[in-house]
Amino acid sequence: PDETKPIIHIDFEPAEVDNHYRVDVEVVCDVAAALWELNEQLGDSVSYECEKFAHIRKHVLHELATKGDGFDDIDAEDPAFAEARAAALSDGFPMTPQRILRDLRAFMDDEDILISDVGAHKMWVARHYPAFAAGTVLISNGFCSMGIALPGAMAAKMVHPDRKAVGLCGDGGFLMNVQELATAVQYEIPSITLVWEDHAYGLIAWKQEAQFGKTSHTDFKNPDLVKLAEAFGAFATRVESVDGFRAALDAAAGETSRPSVVVVPVDYRENMKLTRRLGQLVAH
Repeated sequence: PDETKPIIHIDFEPAEVDNHYRVDVEVVCDVAAALWELNEQLGDSVSYECEKFAHIRKHVLHELATKGDGFDDIDAEDPAFAEARAAALSDGFPMTPQRILRDLRAFMDDEDILISDVGAHKMWVARHYPAFAAGTVLISNGFCSMGIALPGAMAAKMVHPDRKAVGLCGDGGFLMNVQELATAVQYEIPSITLVWEDHAYGLIAWKQEAQFGKTSHTDFKNPDLVKLAEAFGAFATRVESVDGFRAALDAAAGETSRPSVVVVPVDYRENMKLTRRLGQLVAH
């Protein structure tokens, strides 16, 4: 707000300069090359100012290398990690975003493809769903158009029929392109659409709650999403318990000639908890 934060802009394109984004240093080039050169200039004598960040980085790299569930080597004294671990292992229902993604990651092989729609779930995918191979996690950023998950998973399955292709979306994004189920049924495309159901535009509600402390005009009433998907000829099931989630995914994966829709109620009370945790982080 007071325009005192120095900004270094490294991108393929020049910065969009306005009163909120005045750069001190601008590097227009290949981003990977720029980061590589920065590392070369830093040398071996650089130390982290914050040991906690170094600990987090070491932990993340360890989990990626060992393909753990993200909590195999948790520092029990770290309250942020402890809280994240509790949410990812929660047996509460509706399911927490962390638990859904933990179980989904266990269901997916390294080369399987996840397509994330736009919504509150996207924020959780970016933080809690590790990728073990290039091109296996596709997130709609940029203009952030809703509705990509269902047709995106169809396309991924057509290109890679030997892999699982899951389109993850909220109920709002699902309804924006639900008609593509007709195409998937017609051409026998066995992609999987995982719908996080909260009867609201979750990301908008999250931002309103964070800024104003209340929400307005973000709720809506869903049809029966299972019956809707079945009306198109797709396999569809609704998750009724934490233990039933993996079984629902396995049943969807067993479909070889038609698309599947798995509806799982999600507990988005975790959203504001994450906002509060992030607000407490200070990087010097």
